[in-house]
Amino acid sequence: MDTQLVGFCLAIVGFLGTILICGLPMWKVTAFVGANIITAQVFWEGIWMNCVIQSTGHSQCKAYDSLLALPQDLQAARALICVSIAVCVVAIGLTVVGARCTNFLRYDWPSKSNVGIAGGVVFILAGVLCLIPVCWSAHSIITGFYNPLATQERRGELGASIYVGWVSGALLVIGGGMLCSTYRC
Repeated sequence: MDTQLVGFCLAIVGFLGTILICGLPMWKVTAFVGANIITAQVFWEGIWMNCVIQSTGHSQCKAYDSLLALPQDLQAARALICVSIAVCVVAIGLTVVGARCTNFLRYDWPSKSNVGIAGGVVFILAGVLCLIPVCWSAHSIITGFYNPLATQERRGELGASIYVGWVSGALLVIGGGMLCSTYRC
């Protein structure tokens, strides 16, 4: 039962991280420094909006105008991250019903075990759905960084949401695997 709780807690932390990367506009970070330090700006780009932070401390965020104007990796990231969050909610429900420490399906242990395994598998699926857009966006950012046609001032780097997304996806997969391993077929 301890392994179940640890797996469930890891998956919940991964779920919270997925919600975090969905909302934060820090997928791609670009620093622009002009001829002097007064014109320094940092651009944050996310899946829902982009922000500009001036060297004076002022920040301004703007939601994207059109879905069709976005690059393919951001369009896919929007969809897959939202689906990953929805799948996590389903996995949480299945895991709560199938956990040994709950009273759901108390007298039907084979069904309870199957529901618990399904919860673990769905957590693994949610982790994969989180990792796909994060890795795709990281590939696009790295490819753009090494593009010889990109200007030095506008080369983007990996933002914090990419790293949090990798950790969240890994926690979802590990937590789901731990949940699956606690049941006997």
